[in-house]
Amino acid sequence: MPSTIKKLDKKLQQASSFDEWRALAQEHDRCSGRAHWKKIDKTSLYDYASIRSRLERLRYFRENNDNIGLLFTLNEGIHGNMGGMGKPVLYSRAKFGTKELIGDYVDAIVDALDHLSRLEGDQPGFIERLDFFRRASKCYGKSALMLSGGAILGNFHVGVVKALIEQDLLPDVISGASAGSLIAAVLGTKTDEELRYFLDKDNLLRELRLEMDLVNGGLSTSTPRINHRMLKEKIAKLVPDMTFQEAFEKTGRHINISVSPSDVHQTSRLLNAVASPNVYIRKAVLASCAVPGVFPPVMLEAKNVHGHPQPYLATRRWIDGSFSDDLPAKRLSRLYGVNHFIVSQTNPIVLWLLHDAKSDQASVAKSLRHLTMRSLKEWYKVSNSLLQKYFKSSPKVRRLANMANAVISQEYTGDINIIPRYRFFDPRKLLNELTEEQLLFFIEEGERASWPKIEMIRASTKISRKLAEILERYEDEELSRLAKSHHLGAEMPRSRRA
Repeated sequence: MPSTIKKLDKKLQQASSFDEWRALAQEHDRCSGRAHWKKIDKTSLYDYASIRSRLERLRYFRENNDNIGLLFTLNEGIHGNMGGMGKPVLYSRAKFGTKELIGDYVDAIVDALDHLSRLEGDQPGFIERLDFFRRASKCYGKSALMLSGGAILGNFHVGVVKALIEQDLLPDVISGASAGSLIAAVLGTKTDEELRYFLDKDNLLRELRLEMDLVNGGLSTSTPRINHRMLKEKIAKLVPDMTFQEAFEKTGRHINISVSPSDVHQTSRLLNAVASPNVYIRKAVLASCAVPGVFPPVMLEAKNVHGHPQPYLATRRWIDGSFSDDLPAKRLSRLYGVNHFIVSQTNPIVLWLLHDAKSDQASVAKSLRHLTMRSLKEWYKVSNSLLQKYFKSSPKVRRLANMANAVISQEYTGDINIIPRYRFFDPRKLLNELTEEQLLFFIEEGERASWPKIEMIRASTKISRKLAEILERYEDEELSRLAKSHHLGAEMPRSRRA
């Protein structure tokens, strides 16, 4: 049996598709006994008794067609982490999925929501149900995908996105910084049909070989430099010439691009259809990819009332977004009500420090790592204050100190973290050109790193996706009712209207 498990482990690392990986993972669970573990409710990892009790109540009201009771039970609270069922540790015991009770409970909620949304009559009425779905959606929250910076490592994001799209799990809210901003821009400006074509392996090899043209003719291997002109041309080829608002109207995706300040007194910005609807996405991506010392700061542009480009914040210049807001979780929460974050992390500055925790159990190494990071942040906070005080006449020193402080003080993980297996990369090669084999390697690594997270993503987003689907349908129906009511009112004789 141990030899069989070892063979399955090796095959899992080499799987070429999610279907193949899933079959191997399920076989692994059968051999290791984890398939049996998934069938049993009891464990100290979460409050299984509360979840079982709520599941039985939902089933009772559903089977007895008691819609009022069903709505009341749902009103008591729909939580993504009810009883701790959203803990990552629950998805680390088995290779595929987690406790069946969790899946049954999520499915029961989704079934109840769908059933209530399709009721006819007044028990409960349309307005009452619409009000409930709106409140439930706001309380439950949304998921967002955050794509970090990473230079050539950003091609890992392509594999992550490809895996999510194939499973219909790509969130509508997406952020990107530096290399991640280009992938976010592609997602926000292409329809589903265009994305399927774009993510075809042959097209990926043709379209995403960015680094092949970024180095100046490959003449320098020791100090490769980004070719500014070719970078602009590649961005122009991958991203249509449109604003954030135009992109949202085309795809319905909320894309967000982080840019960092190049001056001491500036603050970082998160560009999107809410805060900067008329800004051109191409310029935002160019600014977010402007690595200090390698690429000059960028001035943003926006479309004016006449449809022509003009400077946006003309006195300001912007640089690499990952230096100040690699993962803009707080801003996404404020703008879109996001409270669940899926992170594709390839930032080489912190990648070697990150640990994708597979257990909530205490460990000396984990505690030391947290203590070290916390101490480093506090130490640098004090140091930065002193630098700002004693180097008032040196803007360059203050700017570098602010940049370093921003990098150190950030959070680089979310609720679900997709991280490359290989953490250490030669920094001298991060801006080097890629061969076709290397490009394929990064994309396939992104896919393989995503597959073990798919079931956790599916379970943690299933309810919010159902609520979004219901609200879209209900709000269309409400608009139709209002339009019909207005039309009938307009046609009604004056005497009757009086």
